[in-house]
Amino acid sequence: MAKIVAGSVAAYALSPIDLIPDFIPVLGYLDDLLIVPLGIVLAIRLIPASLMSEFRISAENRTERPMSRAGLLAIIMIRLTTAALASWYLWMYIISLPST
Repeated sequence: MAKIVAGSVAAYALSPIDLIPDFIPVLGYLDDLLIVPLGIVLAIRLIPASLMSEFRISAENRTERPMSRAGLLAIIMIRLTTAALASWYLWMYIISLPST
């Protein structure tokens, strides 16, 4: 049951269709501010206490993030290459502008 509630809350939060459309001044966002947190609280309360404590212990054991220097280097190289190509393209565009 908790999975169904959690899935429904996630679907509602990500869905472009709301109970009250967002363009209505105050009420449009009020339904999102109420339904989503209340749905999360309901989903958490539906999870058995023993299972929740097991999940919390598992989460505490995963506090250290994996770190990859190769991944960091790859991301830096991709960003530098993209910045260099964008700069080169902009430079070529500026040079090719007709002078008046």
